[in-house]
Amino acid sequence: DTKGKFVLHKIVKEEATYKLCNVKKVTRGPKGTPYCITHDGRTLRYPDPDVKTNDTVRVDITTGKILDFVKFEPGNTVM
Repeated sequence: DTKGKFVLHKIVKEEATYKLCNVKKVTRGPKGTPYCITHDGRTLRYPDPDVKTNDTVRVDITTGKILDFVKFEPGNTVM
């Protein structure tokens, strides 16, 4: 609102099944297993090879798998 207070925003059921996460680090673990760390502390194993640091991934909340990703490029608006 005008005073800068937090206002709830309704979402549909389809939007409630995923979460947008910002990738903070992409590296390899034991035995060369690729994984990425997101801004909220999630560890996602076997990300798409095109996912790099600062990209935004759409994560399915129930399975924890990456559904889609958006590259960090000039002009892109995600979060």
